[in-house]
Amino acid sequence: MAESELISTPFTDASTADDVLHGHDLTGVRAIVTGASSGIGIETARALAAAGAQVTLAVRDTTAGDTVSAAIARSTGRTRPHVARLNLADSASVARFVDAWRGPLHLLINNAGVVTGGLERTREGWELQFATNHLGHFSLATGLHGALALGAIDRDGARIVSVSSTAHMRSGIDFDDLHFEHRSYDPQIAYAQSKTANSLFAVEATRLWAPEGIVANAVNPGGVATGLQRNFTPQQRQSLDAAEAAGVFTYKTVEQGAATSIVAAVFPAFAHSGGHYLDDAQEAYTVPNDADLAQHPHGVKEWALDPATAERLWAVSTDLLSARPK
Repeated sequence: MAESELISTPFTDASTADDVLHGHDLTGVRAIVTGASSGIGIETARALAAAGAQVTLAVRDTTAGDTVSAAIARSTGRTRPHVARLNLADSASVARFVDAWRGPLHLLINNAGVVTGGLERTREGWELQFATNHLGHFSLATGLHGALALGAIDRDGARIVSVSSTAHMRSGIDFDDLHFEHRSYDPQIAYAQSKTANSLFAVEATRLWAPEGIVANAVNPGGVATGLQRNFTPQQRQSLDAAEAAGVFTYKTVEQGAATSIVAAVFPAFAHSGGHYLDDAQEAYTVPNDADLAQHPHGVKEWALDPATAERLWAVSTDLLSARPK
């Protein structure tokens, strides 16, 4: 896509979630935010609730979720968000969450994510970062497809926001060794692969579901200091510090970090247009796969938007989930 054709917004890297939502009334909008008990997830949920949305906090720790829910209700004066347990690395937990959902869904924000310092696996043997960040959200979204379709009819469209990262620039999808069974494990590459998968999900979900009024877009929240970094290795921290020193990114507040997710969730231009990658509240320009991250900190690599790769990943993900132990 030519740069002149990219979708632009009036917002910037300094905009906050509340800035984006100014003037929006989300009364009647039913929204799910995964990972809403910490970091950007809390702010995303709070901002949506403040605008009137009926928010469900999908969290691993419901005690922490209850604390966040109460704080959101106090700060916004709105209805207290619902709290539901969801462990994206546990397929049974995802299935229970999906089975318990009733009625339409208008907005699904796949915000949760994990970073590991070493190789960890799920009970299926899947590499944990890919399993959580991609497969868990893939299973959640496909499981809630019917609810999203109802939401699209209910409010002339439903949206999915898939939270990716600048880290996607470090790796495409290695279909020959998705779960690091043969290659040496590098947690940065594993995380990068999962973030590329988050973007590719938005591409294929839109292709398949746009006729039903459901679109998905990927977002890069930017550099925000959250609990996500607690498992960083010394090498990962050094890499992050070097990127900051080189001007690749500057740290944002959580309010600023949540803004791009909210743009994808409410900005009119994305209501029926999906498969995009947003950065700093704008649609990002595409760069070649061999592009230097230091020169293109706000771009999106071709491998993260490639339709053929997105279709293949969808098929592989479907097969993996179908073959998992019941």
